[in-house]
Amino acid sequence: MLTTDRIGGSALCLLALFVMWESRALPLGTWRQPGPGYFPVLLAALLLILGALVWAMGGGAAPVAGVGWGEARHALVILAVSAFICLGLERLGYRLTMLSALLVLVWLVERKSLLAAAVFAFALSFGSYYLFDTLLRVALPRGPFGI
Repeated sequence: MLTTDRIGGSALCLLALFVMWESRALPLGTWRQPGPGYFPVLLAALLLILGALVWAMGGGAAPVAGVGWGEARHALVILAVSAFICLGLERLGYRLTMLSALLVLVWLVERKSLLAAAVFAFALSFGSYYLFDTLLRVALPRGPFGI
């Protein structure tokens, strides 16, 4: 039976395979000296395993035919925010783009209080920037004024 979890698991597996395919152009490196392609492949492998688990355990989920259009508005907002992230990442930088996107998603879509949304968005955008850019030395785009 075609269920929502099986479709979601399949989509995650396809995304993982796509990332692995696109990472072929980057040198993989070694275990001791990982190259630029090492972490994308590692994360894609983890995503492939988790997607397969979602697919395998998704037999009891709701059938696709039973899903209505009640969540279409949320899906459109998430799609619009994703497009904003794609367009704004290089222009605004990682921190401002993610701060704006998370603030919109948590405050307007999830209907949390403005203070809670702002604290969450600030902590996640600046915390993930610190983790990846500073600690793991993955260069993330900087915006105006070096933010």
